[in-house]
Amino acid sequence: MQETVLTTDFRPKQTFAQVIQNYVQLTKPRIILLLLITTAGGMWIASQGQVDPKLLLATLTGGALASGAANTINCIYDRDIDSMMDRTRHRPLPSGRVQPRDAAIFAIALATLAFTLLTTVANFLSACLAMSGILVYVLVYTHWLKRHSTQNIVIGGAAGAIPPLVGWAAATGDLSWAAWILFAIIFMWTPPHFWALAIMIQDDYAKVGVPMLPVVVGNAATSRQIFYYTLALIPVTLLLVYPLHVMGAIYCGIALLLGGLFVHKAWKLMQTPSEYQMARSVFKYSILYMMLLCAGMGIDSLPATHQFTTTFADNLQTYLSYLPHQ
Repeated sequence: MQETVLTTDFRPKQTFAQVIQNYVQLTKPRIILLLLITTAGGMWIASQGQVDPKLLLATLTGGALASGAANTINCIYDRDIDSMMDRTRHRPLPSGRVQPRDAAIFAIALATLAFTLLTTVANFLSACLAMSGILVYVLVYTHWLKRHSTQNIVIGGAAGAIPPLVGWAAATGDLSWAAWILFAIIFMWTPPHFWALAIMIQDDYAKVGVPMLPVVVGNAATSRQIFYYTLALIPVTLLLVYPLHVMGAIYCGIALLLGGLFVHKAWKLMQTPSEYQMARSVFKYSILYMMLLCAGMGIDSLPATHQFTTTFADNLQTYLSYLPHQ
């Protein structure tokens, strides 16, 4: 008698909307949003607040596609450890909702579209910079550093610092010193931003053997590094004011205020390095900090702002001229 073997596919059938949602999740849209804010900031400053709307839309779309490609490849590469971490085991790849081959095709399509769009609407330099961001994130951070070095975030942070270069190049066709200062700001901001998150989820990283700084050296040493990087970030942000004179008094005030609050939070974390709520506060504020700093750049770059500050300075000088001299 021949035995009948029943096979059952336990994977639930997915609707079209669910499939789309899975692929969107691969791109990590919340990360992309912050990268696009820095891209727009670079374009806005480079064009002195008068950016072409069509160019802005094309550059942000191209940047989103390139970042989505990099994040998707990251998900493919890290699917083994993602399946073991509580924070990531429900992602599309470790949960089996998307197959690695399909994700790879998706990533290649995104990167191709990004390069084509940026080359045709913006310029070749911005397209090459976007592709270099993918390579740095995938090869340097994901493949080389993430699983092998406590400096993974420091060096790998260069990938997240490339978007403002893309924006600047799209607006001007070249890269000035101001563009590289924007790069340096993101580069210095990345370690305190990500290490605060790493303190919160260090148990997950320890479980899969990823040598994030809190796992290797502990919370106290990590919180000191967060404080030092945050402190060093302030003078870097002010380089746009002096000696480059790209930003003015409005941005200077905003940068000092935001930086001071960031340092204060980092200081409090350093006093209580095992307090996870404090680490969460630093992490959340770091996101707000970058958004508001870029907004400050945008406000300072507006022609109306230039006119206001010039008029204010002239009136102040006139007023001082009427004061009695001793």
